[in-house]
Amino acid sequence: MKILISTDIEGVAGVFHPEQVRPGNGEYERARVWMTNEANAAVRAAFDGGAKEVVVNDSHGSFRNIIADKMDPRALLLQGKPRYLSMVSGVERSPDALFLIGHHAKSKSRGILAHTINSFAFSRIWLNDMELGEAGLYGALAGEFDVPVAMIAGDDVFIQETLPLFPGTTFVETKQAEGQNGGLSLTPAQSCEAIYDAVRILIENPSSWHPFKITSPITCRLQTQTPALADLFGQLPIVERLEGDLLRFEADSVQSAIRILNCFSAMSSMLR
Repeated sequence: MKILISTDIEGVAGVFHPEQVRPGNGEYERARVWMTNEANAAVRAAFDGGAKEVVVNDSHGSFRNIIADKMDPRALLLQGKPRYLSMVSGVERSPDALFLIGHHAKSKSRGILAHTINSFAFSRIWLNDMELGEAGLYGALAGEFDVPVAMIAGDDVFIQETLPLFPGTTFVETKQAEGQNGGLSLTPAQSCEAIYDAVRILIENPSSWHPFKITSPITCRLQTQTPALADLFGQLPIVERLEGDLLRFEADSVQSAIRILNCFSAMSSMLR
């Protein structure tokens, strides 16, 4: 069995404040240790359950957060950007399942540190009239490779919004949101134990795993954070302006839609 693990940081136990997810300070350095440890818990459980290969995809910010020399040496670590498949790079290696660890709720929700791809640029994203956060977007991208999302870890708001998309998926609640920057959390050690236990159980019962698929072609609607960002993204000829901050474009697949969105995300830096 081969497993791909996509690791973000906002859903990691003990992480609540923007300072903890931005490099350049001691709070971030501590949080990236917790992120590494949660990934390691899943890696150990996967190998203990019989996995032959585990790839860990560092999926936060610059994609250079996990501490490489602290990772379980049996795992393969994918870091750095840009990557065409971004947060689920590794699905092209045909893993049997994808785990999402440390992930978070979509933009405009009350989840802890909630956002979708780029908190400066994007307000809301719809694929074929289905509003999705990062888990839905990248879960659907994995689905185009016939890879199911088997395990998800994050806060309670994130789990509630994501559960309908992934029936049969195992969820681990690392914390409970009381707002975007506060809540009740497991300790990092408790969270790692919960992730390990969940993975050990689920890896022995793969019959409940089913890929999440969205029918192509894709109509993507994007609400930007400001009209100025819509001005910028509208430079691309495929984009139709619906309102001051609302855009639409067509794509032949989920992968194409996400690659376009990630190009917009990179473009947005010129307006910061």
